[in-house]
Amino acid sequence: MEIGRASVLESISHRFGNGFLLTASMSVLAFLYLPIAVLIIFSFNDSRILSLPFRGFTWKWYEALLNNADLQTAIWNSFYVGICATFLTLLIGIPAAFALDRFNFPGKTMFRRFVLLPLALPGVITGISMMNMFRAMGIQLSLETVILGHATALVSVVATQVFARLQRLNRSFEEASADLGARPWQTFCYVTIPNIRSAIIGSALISFTLSFDEIPVTFFLTGRDNTLPMYIWSTLRRGITPEINAVGTIILVVSLVLIVLSVWLIQHDDQKR
Repeated sequence: MEIGRASVLESISHRFGNGFLLTASMSVLAFLYLPIAVLIIFSFNDSRILSLPFRGFTWKWYEALLNNADLQTAIWNSFYVGICATFLTLLIGIPAAFALDRFNFPGKTMFRRFVLLPLALPGVITGISMMNMFRAMGIQLSLETVILGHATALVSVVATQVFARLQRLNRSFEEASADLGARPWQTFCYVTIPNIRSAIIGSALISFTLSFDEIPVTFFLTGRDNTLPMYIWSTLRRGITPEINAVGTIILVVSLVLIVLSVWLIQHDDQKR
């Protein structure tokens, strides 16, 4: 498959030249990232009207966020949901990864597919299914139900990342630890965990980022308390404002930092080994 793609790219490059490929690539990147650049630019525009010309540079829309109590509550709710959901994904995903890597049991193939299923399911399906389940059980929708929904949808992220790292782990380290007299729990704490630590941290950062930005699952499972994405969505129904551009810029920067950090941790750990 990779050879076929390379041959296609080579034929295109030979026929149209490298300039065509460069122009096409830049056009695609511009189409993807130009709206984000516009969002960032208008978050500093000294005008409530989102149109050109640019009226001047200002920080007042970011300062307005500090005086918006509802927005601050929504941000706190998003942090609360993201942190708790990430903790649950680690609590479930790490044992699931070890079960897939270390044990053979009846139905292992089916178990693996069920672990990966949330990655393939649309968030709308997960949200509706869990909403019906909670209502059937008589559980009131709240931030706690949102946490359970996010953990269910994101547990696959932790399981797949940790499982992939366990597959690359040199088992001779654990065998050497056992030969030196270490107990199983000591080998696990002092040998296994340090060797998969980057995968755990990286998957946790990705899970938190995805939970913080999640809308479909949150929409069906939230009660009276808004998370930040739901607050933004409800505000956009009345029209785009510069404050929303400022919030979007902050979310973008935080998400990029967490994702880059998670990727760097995983790659840095692989290079060390």
